Amino acid sequence: MNFKRAALASAIAALPMMAVAADAQMPAVVVSDSREDVGASTAVSQDTLKRQSSATSDTASLLRAVPGVSINAAGGVSGLPSIRGLADDRLRIKVDGMDLIASCPNHMNPALSYIDPTALGSLRVYSGISPVSVGGDSIGGSIVADSAAPVFAEAGQGTLVQGEIGTSYRSNGDAFSANLGATVATETFSATYKAGTASANNYRAARDFKSFTATGRSGETVDRDEVGSSAYKTYNQSLGLAFRNESHLFEGTVGVQGVPYQLYPNQRMDMLENDAKRINLRYLGQLGWGTLEARAYHEKVDHYMNFGADKQLAYGTAVNGMPMYSEGETTGASIKASIDLNTQSLLRIGGEYQAYQLDDWWPASGTGMMGPGTFANINDGQRDRLAAFAEWEARHNPQWTTLLGVRYERVSMDAGEANGYAATNMMGTNQLRDASAFNAQDREKTDNNWDLTALAKYTVDAEMDIEFGLARKVRSPNVYERYTWSTWTMAAVMNNTVGDGNGYVGDVNLEPEKATTLSATFDWHAVDRAWEFKATPFYTRVSDYIDAVQWNGATNTAATSNTDDAFTVLKYRNQAARLYGLELSGKMPLAANAWGNWGVEGLLSYTRSKNLDTGDALYNTMPLNATATLTHTLGGWDNRIELVMVSEKDDLSDARNEIATGGYSLVNLRGGYSWKQVRLDFGVENLFDKYYDAPTGGTYTGQGTTMGINSIPCGIAVPGAGRSLYAGVNVKF
Repeated sequence: MNFKRAALASAIAALPMMAVAADAQMPAVVVSDSREDVGASTAVSQDTLKRQSSATSDTASLLRAVPGVSINAAGGVSGLPSIRGLADDRLRIKVDGMDLIASCPNHMNPALSYIDPTALGSLRVYSGISPVSVGGDSIGGSIVADSAAPVFAEAGQGTLVQGEIGTSYRSNGDAFSANLGATVATETFSATYKAGTASANNYRAARDFKSFTATGRSGETVDRDEVGSSAYKTYNQSLGLAFRNESHLFEGTVGVQGVPYQLYPNQRMDMLENDAKRINLRYLGQLGWGTLEARAYHEKVDHYMNFGADKQLAYGTAVNGMPMYSEGETTGASIKASIDLNTQSLLRIGGEYQAYQLDDWWPASGTGMMGPGTFANINDGQRDRLAAFAEWEARHNPQWTTLLGVRYERVSMDAGEANGYAATNMMGTNQLRDASAFNAQDREKTDNNWDLTALAKYTVDAEMDIEFGLARKVRSPNVYERYTWSTWTMAAVMNNTVGDGNGYVGDVNLEPEKATTLSATFDWHAVDRAWEFKATPFYTRVSDYIDAVQWNGATNTAATSNTDDAFTVLKYRNQAARLYGLELSGKMPLAANAWGNWGVEGLLSYTRSKNLDTGDALYNTMPLNATATLTHTLGGWDNRIELVMVSEKDDLSDARNEIATGGYSLVNLRGGYSWKQVRLDFGVENLFDKYYDAPTGGTYTGQGTTMGINSIPCGIAVPGAGRSLYAGVNVKF
């Protein structure tokens, strides 16, 4: 045991100060199906959820505690998670069991933006090789975010009334948030109301990062250290009703979101309204043969974009802004069962259905080229999924457990005819040419996709486990990748989901992405997991990866070379890609004395990516990064010192003119104290006010004349935030 402890300490010290959440292996809260034997996921610990909810209003940012996960920056509450270099729609993200879809040409309203950090009950990540029961229509893994489970009164307790209220403040950006929750319940019935709101002004970098202050609006400027278009205001509300009868649970939830504004420093447009309404119904039953779960949901999103306060609105007398509207509707249903075959094995089977409809239109503006009619960016776009899966988990003996799964998905897509502001090619816009070419194509497409997963876990002894697996995952293109059609630079730059400042044109004939992933996890730990060390190497090969190539708008053909040091128009195209890397994580106690309990936690993530057709790296691949945390607890105190380290980013996507970023180190201080009914959190992020460019923050397009493709400077990275003090309090009653 002494040798093992010494080796563990050496391994942790050899990493660039790794860090990982202390409770990363907390089992899922489900009915008799813990999935803790094989194909296990990584949970963000309850302590992390509580601790970090005062430091952020972006639910996606909580995932940084998971090895291999990074965040591609977007709006202040709309970060895009990336798992091992694969992000956004390449992941399956479920919020309270619903597959929510970003209804926006810039993906400003992703799934996790619809749940406030304070409303989370659990947040879980299935990296790479996800079981088919939680995967589907994705190639990079799955993220499952759930609200807290309904609470019922204990037998004989009578009526239970409880709730909580909280607020937090962050100095950088003058960010404020507040949350409220209340529950009234009996032994069989529960009603819960939750509300959360968050707002912030533009945040500031640690120093000047640009040489200009102009916004294009008379008398309005943005300071040189101020990150323009990073302000936001949002609120979420939900009302949930639940009824239980012995081993049966019925739930119904109605939720609404309103976003008066969320500005984007790496997009040319800003979200100036996002209204979402959803209803979610669920049944969960414990039956004699296993468990049965059924769900049905519907969501409607009304989304509006235009130029926010830091971007030019009027372009002479001809154009007064660029109104852009999206309306999306999603209807879904699922049923799944976990059948106990015997004491050593179980079978999971299920089916899913989802229907998605999208309209994306841009009304006329002024008397110039943006008129006289309405620009139909996506007209009656449809993307419907029908899926079925089967998964067999078996414990063959005390050492070996296996998981085998197969999943079929039928993805049917279509779109109506396109049209520009005018049925002409005026002034080189080629609206008539591009619309005619798009309308002449067969736009109805059907993909028949098969996922396969094989996982095995070998328990060497009480202190060593090895899990390894192989998976084939398939994802069909999203609506914007397939059906955006205009090569006109002004229109193309408004279709951009990655924040690189370029314009994008879809391709009706895109093939689904097909990924083959091989990975293994070596898990060395104490019997009680007081200390642990994990190593996970992985390799993924993707055929028909949807990347982009330089496009010539005048000829509507591929260009021979890229435009260096300037924004450009790209077209989605299937290519081949490869990703591989290593994740290391660990924790161990250091000392226990009169001053408290001391420990160290750490994680390290390394991902290397390559487009095998061009030799480029894949865009927004996070460079080598590590976090080390010194932990301290004493009574109600919970204190942490974090050291975050990121290496320079010089392996880039040349097709997108991706910006190189330098390496950096940041120090964060976090403290907290818990009483029986009150929790106080406080801290300082970026303690030494270190300047750094965010490696996956995209290109700065946060101010100025952003409508013109090259009317703003190119090559400025979005910087990270300078020093920020924060504090938050939560009171239960």
